[in-house]
Amino acid sequence: MCDPISSSIREGTLVGCGNPLLDISAVVPLDFLQKYSMNEDDAILAEDRHMPIYGELVEGFQAEFLAGGSVQNSLRIAQWILRQPRVAVFFGCVGEDRYAGILKEKAQAAGLDVHYQVKKDVPTGTCAVLITGTHRSLCANLAAANNFTIDHLEEPSNKALVDNAQYYYISGFFLTVNPPSIMQVAATAHAKQRPFLMNLSAPFISQFYMTPLLAALPYVDIIFGNEAEAQAFAEAQQWPSGDLREIGKRLVAMEKKNPTRPRIAILTQGCDPVLLIQQDSVQEFPVTKLAVHEIVDTNGAGDAFVGGFLSQFVQGKSLDVCIRCGNYAAGHIIKNPGCTYSGEPEFVE
Repeated sequence: MCDPISSSIREGTLVGCGNPLLDISAVVPLDFLQKYSMNEDDAILAEDRHMPIYGELVEGFQAEFLAGGSVQNSLRIAQWILRQPRVAVFFGCVGEDRYAGILKEKAQAAGLDVHYQVKKDVPTGTCAVLITGTHRSLCANLAAANNFTIDHLEEPSNKALVDNAQYYYISGFFLTVNPPSIMQVAATAHAKQRPFLMNLSAPFISQFYMTPLLAALPYVDIIFGNEAEAQAFAEAQQWPSGDLREIGKRLVAMEKKNPTRPRIAILTQGCDPVLLIQQDSVQEFPVTKLAVHEIVDTNGAGDAFVGGFLSQFVQGKSLDVCIRCGNYAAGHIIKNPGCTYSGEPEFVE
């Protein structure tokens, strides 16, 4: 067992911004995906044709409600491993409804210090998590999450939380919502010379939101992504997209506001080794392969990896310890439904 961290790490050390969503998760047959023109392992934003999916899941399947949203998931996992409440602060937008209450209750129970912007006239966002075997496909209806505005970050109490943080993490998904908020947090991190971390999040971000992504990237000290996301970025940049190492090297070499702290790319490949790509090196970190019967749900494995990484990074641990904790967290979450954990964390450096 790992020892609880010392109380020297202060509250509000880590700030995250993202889309707080209530996951509606169910095992479905493949033809359910086909009915909604979805593929296994898709991660898409809901269009009008997808709107019946949420009611269908609740009425026709054994659906579970889980607190979700990529950044909120990662911060919950970080809090679980840190075992000290309120290290992480989360900003996002919800409605004024029952789902928002469930989300807040679950987030606070996990140790998060949540500061939701509340929009009374829009429902809280939901995400359909469609499980087919070991695959999971996501269809997010951002709803209220899509209504986040920069003035929420400019409220004095919230601005103080952003200014006082030591680390910042934002998902690529938030590029679809409010790029000015991302740029403001990025500029704060840059001005204070503090690490700004970001995630490529899904292939569609590179396909359709490349302009705001490229605007944020010069501020990014550490960029996370999986193989599909990295390939999509490469294709959108018209780079050769076959070699993940080469894509990572090009990502690292792109323009950066603070060249004294070279960018780092961390690319995951499912059960294949994690790649740590720095200016002059590429390292591999093996992933412990699970037996098929151990895999309950791969939903949230990427979020959990980042959460495990962050739990060590905010303590100033080495990158190899951060990545090994990321792999530990992802391996644990895969054995549980959704991005949920069980028992005490057992990561050992």
